[in-house]
Amino acid sequence: MSVETEQHQSIVVRFAGDSGDGMQLTGTNFTLATALHGNDLSTFPDFPAEIRAPAGATFGVSAFQIYFGSEDVTTAGDAVEVLVAMNPAALITNLKNLVQGGLIIVDSGAFNAKNLAKAKYNSNPLEDGSLDGYKLLSIDISSQVIAAVEEFELGHKMALRCKNMWTLGLMFWLFDREKQSTIDMLQSKFASRPEIAGANIAALNAGYAFAETAELPSGIEVYKIPKAEQKPGTYRNMNGTTALAWGLLAGGQLAGLPILFASYPITPASNLLHTLAARKEFDVLTFQAEDEIAAVCAAVGASFAGSLGVTSSAGPGIALKMEAISLAVSAELPLVVVNTQRGGPSTGLPTKTEQSDLLQAVYGRHGDTPVPVIASSHPGDCFDTAIEAVRLATKYMTPVMLLSDGYIANASEPWLIPDINDYQPFPVKFHDQPEGFSPSLRDAETLARIWAKPGTAGLEHRVGGIEKSYETGDISYDPDNHQKMTDTRKAKIDNIADDIPLQEVAMGNNSGKLAVVGWGSTYGAIHQGVKRCLKEGLDVAHIHIRHLWPLPANLKELLSGYDKVLVPEMNTGQLVKVLRSEYLIDAHGCNKVSGQPFKINEIVHAIKAELE
Repeated sequence: MSVETEQHQSIVVRFAGDSGDGMQLTGTNFTLATALHGNDLSTFPDFPAEIRAPAGATFGVSAFQIYFGSEDVTTAGDAVEVLVAMNPAALITNLKNLVQGGLIIVDSGAFNAKNLAKAKYNSNPLEDGSLDGYKLLSIDISSQVIAAVEEFELGHKMALRCKNMWTLGLMFWLFDREKQSTIDMLQSKFASRPEIAGANIAALNAGYAFAETAELPSGIEVYKIPKAEQKPGTYRNMNGTTALAWGLLAGGQLAGLPILFASYPITPASNLLHTLAARKEFDVLTFQAEDEIAAVCAAVGASFAGSLGVTSSAGPGIALKMEAISLAVSAELPLVVVNTQRGGPSTGLPTKTEQSDLLQAVYGRHGDTPVPVIASSHPGDCFDTAIEAVRLATKYMTPVMLLSDGYIANASEPWLIPDINDYQPFPVKFHDQPEGFSPSLRDAETLARIWAKPGTAGLEHRVGGIEKSYETGDISYDPDNHQKMTDTRKAKIDNIADDIPLQEVAMGNNSGKLAVVGWGSTYGAIHQGVKRCLKEGLDVAHIHIRHLWPLPANLKELLSGYDKVLVPEMNTGQLVKVLRSEYLIDAHGCNKVSGQPFKINEIVHAIKAELE
């Protein structure tokens, strides 16, 4: 059989099907094989909110997108070039993202009258000519996989659950990927059920063999994507949740502290608890509390006792934690609070991404209760951001808000595993001198209150939420004292601006016509958008802020060097408000609140519109 081969520098592939079709597992295994092949990549798992939507329903479609290539890849891509649709609902909800002339791979066996009706198709799109603008590979995958696994006698329903592996085998052949990593995974995952492992491996091999031997339609090509140039070292495919968990563990080790991670399950933050629960060898205890308030209070209590308290949630849960976070501010105890943001308000879009909790993080507590706020910009960056959160919390005896989001948490990228010896330790020094002891004693430079372990002879003390005397730490209602304590807590956080890196320009010149300022997961889209505009000769730069409160000391001066400032955010304009209020600059927003990350072209269009 003669099959065309065409080389691409990069390509976007999207797997879509029912939430029970195994699209996330399919995408994950395709990602692993792609990483092993040597391509740079970025992924975007797109989950339905329903735990188990009715089969064939459009609102139950689960998708996994991967953008990979031979150059630097920082987003999950814009327009899809290859769409795998396991049923009509997957096709109708994702077709709008496919480029004209793109390849559609469908399971024709799922395009029956019942499923077509659920997707609100009036006629079968595989037969009515509506897909003539695309390359179509229509295969009755259902019947193919039943034949492939017949010898394992699984039964009809269980046999059909191997469809994703059959499809993965087909994709491996089309993209010249190796199968062995998936075979190894299946043998490990189903070690106690060898018949399940065998059936899935048989389906994988059958899909690969079908593509290799069948007469595929004209125009269907084998995609060749050259390997990317990578720095030498050991890499692993890393998602944001795992990187964040490892960063918290590394931070605890660098601080010389045990960690209590106390949390209550909430999408998309729950996986952080799952990940840390399996890492007890790194001196971390995990506690699933009965509610959000109990979780944060347990973390505050752990910090009082001499451990590092860490808690996590998404926006709705963070709102419930705010009173206890303010308690930690008043008691001046270290606390790391992770907010994996999702679409809101209220329950909102629990499985979709958003950046709408920035104002909550900076301002959203009663009273004057400033806390440092930092944000991760991509999955691998979560590791370093978590370490920084631990450093600031323990050095300044304060809660620190660490912002991630659903996109970063679930997306993955190749991550160069760092050498932990390259990180400067910041060991905590507990106060251990009874003479002259008072819990109100402070470090003259940082203004941080001393940290003494309760129960230590001669260091017995209390801290709490009622205002305390600046001099003795005893309860005080004196108005002048409250003014002094409020000013001191504010000055302590303000001083952090001198202990964080000066803001740098991520791409472009240090002055010019336009600065595109971002934070969090907009990094990848802004990076690529600015890169494209610079190639066109446009005067534009990219500035990405990690430390959102306090802001870097030189940021105002840096931004003043540009004629215009554009701020893309997945909210209605929150960083814009902060920059305007702090610096009195006329920053303009580019806002998107759809539950989906920015596309590169959206950033490019916004840049050009601003420059015009």
